[in-house]
Amino acid sequence: MQIDAEKVKPYDSAAGKTGQVEAMFDSIAPAYDTMNRLMTMGIDRSWRRKAVEMVASSAPRSILDVATGTGDFAIALAEAVPGATVTGIDLSGQMLAIGRRKVEKASLDGRITLQKGDCLALPFADGSFDAITVAFGVRNFESLARGYAEMARVLRPGGTLCILELAVPSSPLVRPFYNIYTRGIIPLAGRIISSDPRAYTYLPQSIAAMPSGQKMLALLREAGLRQPRLRPLTLGVCAIYTAHK
Repeated sequence: MQIDAEKVKPYDSAAGKTGQVEAMFDSIAPAYDTMNRLMTMGIDRSWRRKAVEMVASSAPRSILDVATGTGDFAIALAEAVPGATVTGIDLSGQMLAIGRRKVEKASLDGRITLQKGDCLALPFADGSFDAITVAFGVRNFESLARGYAEMARVLRPGGTLCILELAVPSSPLVRPFYNIYTRGIIPLAGRIISSDPRAYTYLPQSIAAMPSGQKMLALLREAGLRQPRLRPLTLGVCAIYTAHK
């Protein structure tokens, strides 16, 4: 059965979600980092730090960052785990171009490789990585089951999967303010700053449709991953999910 998040697409088009997501991120790449800071008021940096700390605690030697975008998470992982190699993969060539410039500026091009590819068909052998991360990317998957199965395949036995993703807060006190912000302020900012305002209407729609909490943990179990756990952040507007192979 198709999950609701898989039905939500950036554009009103018959094209598949994967192609639409690639086109969207190519379009918004120049404004992406600025919009991230504005949308979260900079809190996304602390969310990333917490996720990176959780991954770094197992001292992985090889890390795959799926939906790496402009490379912020890949860079943070390389800095937190000295000696580790990080491979970032993303659909968007424009996002990757920005990421490569960041990697070079950080003098990490010897340890970080960014490449174009599809998370539903990862171009890596079974058991290639000690850790796999996805930051704000799984809601863009055309098939969550296939994406999770692929990540489980290329994760080595005993390895860790860490997913950082936005969510709709469950608190009835917080949700009205969240709805005003995500449905009103974010799309308005997207129209002002980005060349593709539809992308920032898609954002809250995709978050609302995304399975979270126990439903997300169940999907990880179905992919064959063990000990899935959830750590809510900032009143439930973000969450870290971890699991092991």
